Amino acid sequence: MVGKVEKYLNEKKRSDGALFFAVIDPLDYSSLDDAANSARQACEAGADLIIVGGSTGVQGYALEATVKEIKKAVNVPVNLFPGNIATVTPAADSIYFMSMLNSRNDYWITGAQTLAAPVIKKIGLEPLPTAYIVVGEGGTVAWVGDAKAIPLHKPRLAAAMALAGEMMGFRFVLTDAGSNPPEPVPPEMIAAVRSVLKPETFYVVAGGIRTEAQIRADLKAGADAVQIGTAIENAKDVKEKVSKLVKVVKEEGKKKV
Repeated sequence: MVGKVEKYLNEKKRSDGALFFAVIDPLDYSSLDDAANSARQACEAGADLIIVGGSTGVQGYALEATVKEIKKAVNVPVNLFPGNIATVTPAADSIYFMSMLNSRNDYWITGAQTLAAPVIKKIGLEPLPTAYIVVGEGGTVAWVGDAKAIPLHKPRLAAAMALAGEMMGFRFVLTDAGSNPPEPVPPEMIAAVRSVLKPETFYVVAGGIRTEAQIRADLKAGADAVQIGTAIENAKDVKEKVSKLVKVVKEEGKKKV
């Protein structure tokens, strides 16, 4: 069943053509207040979704306290980006219910999901069914998830895996090059993935997106949303930085609409 956050994202996709997801990883900030402040500025600058998580250590008190503070500061949904089964809190609105399709370890494909599902249902957290595909070097996520990362020059492999995910019932596809990679997901791979998916399947691209030119290329290639964390974390003025990036997202989105 499609929940409130998924309906919101699909409606924004139809109206705006493209979305901007701002990632706040609590471990990358000196304090919970700093993390919440960055989320607030990103929201004021036009971010469509705030995503909390990304690191395996984001759990327990740090996760719940951060999400609660962010919820006070923003007026858009807060979604969790889980690093493991403990990256769950009822304070959030939704969670990427992800299966890392190209992991060598079945724990990351179905094991963690089996353990987490009853908890997520009990606390009423909305799951966003997501086919998670690690590409390029993959960084920490590839190491932790024992991923057989898809080479960036093999777009057809990424497309085939994304199509398999869609056929298995995932309504979201996320291709991720990892945190701060030497190369982001190339437009050629994005175009290949988009070409095999149904229009209604929500396609998110993440990992190493830093510039307005990269965002423009990613959206032209077929991404529905860009997910950005490091560029926000490193910005001297988060609101100014995100405003510039969101402007590009909405400009390209209008062309799709």
